[in-house]
Order: sequence, then C-alpha cells, then structure tokens
Amino acid sequence: MKTEFRVLFLCIHNSARSIMAECAINRLGRDKFIGLSAGSDPLSRINPFALELLKEMGYETGGLRSKSWDEFAKPDRPELDFVITVCDTVKGEVCPLWFGQSIKGHWGAPDPAAFVGTDEQKRQFFVRVYTELENRIRLFTNLPVETLDRSALEQRVNEIGSMKLSDQP
Repeated sequence: MKTEFRVLFLCIHNSARSIMAECAINRLGRDKFIGLSAGSDPLSRINPFALELLKEMGYETGGLRSKSWDEFAKPDRPELDFVITVCDTVKGEVCPLWFGQSIKGHWGAPDPAAFVGTDEQKRQFFVRVYTELENRIRLFTNLPVETLDRSALEQRVNEIGSMKLSDQP
C-alpha cells in the first residue's frame, strides 16, 4: 500500500498560489503528501509578497523556484498521484491542462499577484489567498486517501475546490 502521495499544484506563472500550496501541503501533509508546483508559463522568480509571507510563516524558502510544468512531463518524472489547478477561472484565467493518469482537481483561487493596491493591501490579500488554499489543503490531507477508490477521491478533491471558504468575493 502506498504511503506517500505526490500532489502537483498547477497555475499559470508558478509564482504565488501554486508555490504557497506546495509549501502548505508539505507542512500540513508531512509524511503522507509530497507537494510540488509548476506553471504553464512560469516567471523567472517567485512573487516577493509570496516569499515574504512564507518566510514570516516559518517556511524554508531557499529551494523554491518558479518552474515549467514541462519538468513534470518528462518520461523520468516522478509519479504524480494528484494534479490540482489553482487558477481563477472566475476572472477568466485559463488553467493549464494536464493529461495523464493523475487524479485531477480544480481549486480556483484569486491571483494575489494581480491584486492592485498598497503594499499593505497586497500583503493582506496574499494572506487571504494563502488561508483559502491552506483550508482546502487541511480538508484534503484529512481525506482517507488510502481507502477511497479513484472515483470517490476525484469527487472529494473537486468538492473541496467548490466549497466557499471565505465571505469575500
């Protein structure tokens, strides 16, 4: 029986949401889940507000980098058990598509890097998005992954993505 499950979080730029989700699942799902992240059009750096927030929360950020999903499409890539997109389709973002045998889900979250405001407002927005992702990851890491069949897992993953976890739009 499998004891560790790899979860790839996909976004467009792999500079904020997917990076924050990768960090959160590696902490909250330690010993059961391995978090990874990538983007369809990665930037050359991680968003500085995302890095600042993660450092303030005690995450090790030294090894984080924005990377292309092409790294996970190679034949020698690690087996991916789950692929979860975190793009905000409500705002018209086109999520990357991932074809493969992984269980797929969508947890749309607003793009904090696109938020316009003062630096303090941006920081607050990053916290809000991180908290939404963390809440979804808490629900996910508590699923009885080992005992659910593929169909039930995919349904649960997508239910988590459709839950309204904040009062703000």
